[in-house]
Amino acid sequence: MTGKLNCVIVSVDGSEESMNALNWALDNIKLKPHDPDDQESQSGCFVILHVQSPPSIAAGLNPKAIPFGGPSDIEVPAFTAAIEAHQKRITQAILDHALEICAKKNNQANVKTQVVIGDPKEKICDAVEEMHADLLVMGSRAFGPIKRMFLGSVSNYCSNHAPCPVIIVKGSS
Repeated sequence: MTGKLNCVIVSVDGSEESMNALNWALDNIKLKPHDPDDQESQSGCFVILHVQSPPSIAAGLNPKAIPFGGPSDIEVPAFTAAIEAHQKRITQAILDHALEICAKKNNQANVKTQVVIGDPKEKICDAVEEMHADLLVMGSRAFGPIKRMFLGSVSNYCSNHAPCPVIIVKGSS
């Protein structure tokens, strides 16, 4: 692809499909090079984006009520803190794996990472808009029709709502 792209976001969730999308992006997308004649010029970059679920969703609980046989309006801060700590470890492992892929391809200088918390569909599109991304690259898990009906398709949503072109890298079958 052309070397005029300033910001390419690659969304990763730890799945093999998302890491394949990162590999594909690093192999096939040429970013804008730094122009030594222009002091204001910056070379393009890849942004590895990970969307982390809020602790209440990760635990599958109502954020205000933890059912343990007592009153339903009592919060258990230690429980929430433990979930948040666990999610941070998972997020760091995902980003470490993604950065390892970049290092193997000698492509570390122009890579940034970003973590946002919330619904992946909305947060990916928000990040694309906020960063003025030129391109969004993501993997496709290829859920069957039943799973897709209940879970929705993040890649389908982003392809329809992101304010930039979207490349969906399908897995090898």
